[in-house]
Amino acid sequence: MHNSPAAAAPKSFDLTSTAFLIVAFLTGIAGALQTPTLSIFLTDEVHARPGMVGFFFTGSAVIGIIVSQFLAGRSDKKGDRKKLIVFCCVLGMLACVLFAWNRNYFILLFIGVFLSSFGSTANPQMFALAREHADRTGREAVMFSSILRAQVSLAWVIGPPLAYALAMGFSFTVMYLSAAVAFIVCGVMVWFFLPSMRKDAPLATGTLEAPRRNRRDTLLLFVICTLMWGTNSLYIINMPLFIINELHLPEKLAAVMMGTAAGLEIPTMLIAGYFAKRLGKRLLMCIAVVAGLCFYAGMLLAHAPATLLGLQLLNAIYIGILGGIGMLYFQDLMPGQAGSATTLYTNTIRVGWIIAGSLAGIAAEIWNYHAVFWFALVMIVATMFCLARIKDV
Repeated sequence: MHNSPAAAAPKSFDLTSTAFLIVAFLTGIAGALQTPTLSIFLTDEVHARPGMVGFFFTGSAVIGIIVSQFLAGRSDKKGDRKKLIVFCCVLGMLACVLFAWNRNYFILLFIGVFLSSFGSTANPQMFALAREHADRTGREAVMFSSILRAQVSLAWVIGPPLAYALAMGFSFTVMYLSAAVAFIVCGVMVWFFLPSMRKDAPLATGTLEAPRRNRRDTLLLFVICTLMWGTNSLYIINMPLFIINELHLPEKLAAVMMGTAAGLEIPTMLIAGYFAKRLGKRLLMCIAVVAGLCFYAGMLLAHAPATLLGLQLLNAIYIGILGGIGMLYFQDLMPGQAGSATTLYTNTIRVGWIIAGSLAGIAAEIWNYHAVFWFALVMIVATMFCLARIKDV
């Protein structure tokens, strides 16, 4: 009975599903090993001034938008997405090797960032392949995608503390080579265990359409999400340098703060999803913004490690609700335009990085790292102003 073909069939699918989970975690860990310590790496190893650090993040976001848009359009129209993911993993590995051994600012900005932009695209391409696989095999796509996203969140719980341990305990070279190994293992897993999903001739283009309905509210939501993601990017860029250079606290505290927030974001996303229909998305976003206001006000006042760690609950509520509700809000405001709504939401994250890179560099260069949180607070207030004018759906 157990040796029958019917009994054996699900086993193959389970192997593929497990491979998707591992790949999701590996792509997440590859990014989580690099982003949290990048501002420290640029300051201590490359000896970049605060303004140059901010410009690096802005340049990275701009190059990332260009690369991701090019690959997204190409992968949706033709080719095997599996091969594209492997290609991205190879270039991501090369980027890590370059960051491990090179300390020239401009080489890292133009060549390193270009290569790493391909590496970071492996994650969304993996999600796209997983959706295609779920659709063709009859698996419940929403739940499968949610489980994969949980793997990425888990990677961000583990990644920042591990990154700081490797960078401060050994060297940045060891840290970047570890990220390179993650890309290599990820590429091997994709090549041998993930399915090939050949594209048929597309019936419709995947171009970004303007909202057909609720244009004013969609624009307001775009501004809201951009400002919220922008404050989060300001925090990621600025917080490690603030902790180390101004508060003179241990480097590992920054890692623990990031990991704690990431861990708390997982249940926050699930709870927000559960209450979305009961409370409404606008109310949940208001709760998130109030939590963000309290969080950044706390960052301006707090100096003790215990207080800084306690504030991460507010940070998790802020980002957890934004991450769990933001995309759904766009989709509800743009019925029948799910693809365009998702693209708009994704672009708010990228534009947020562009704004944050510029603001963080200018504020830290002219004033200090502490002043960056004042900019975040002003952005939160502007977000509240926009939220008061958007309709609920």
